[in-house]
Amino acid sequence: MNQDVRQNPAESRFELEVDGALALAEYRLEDGVMTFTHTETPPSLQGRGAASRLIHGALLAARAQGLKVRATCSFVVAYLKRHREFADIEG
Repeated sequence: MNQDVRQNPAESRFELEVDGALALAEYRLEDGVMTFTHTETPPSLQGRGAASRLIHGALLAARAQGLKVRATCSFVVAYLKRHREFADIEG
């Protein structure tokens, strides 16, 4: 996992802090599938690649945990379409 991206299981989300601002990727975990439901990036981080770094790290973590991923969040759906290297974990 990208060492800056951390999983917060208690909140069911991944987090990336940049310059004191926190980007979040929320998920649901059920039956070995991590479903990404919402990505939130503060205005100060928008356009700086923070959301892409966050999702990249989250997907690496899901793969390392042996999970499949699904997305209902439009950002993650678009990310998965652009980054076919994660096709092996789409479920």
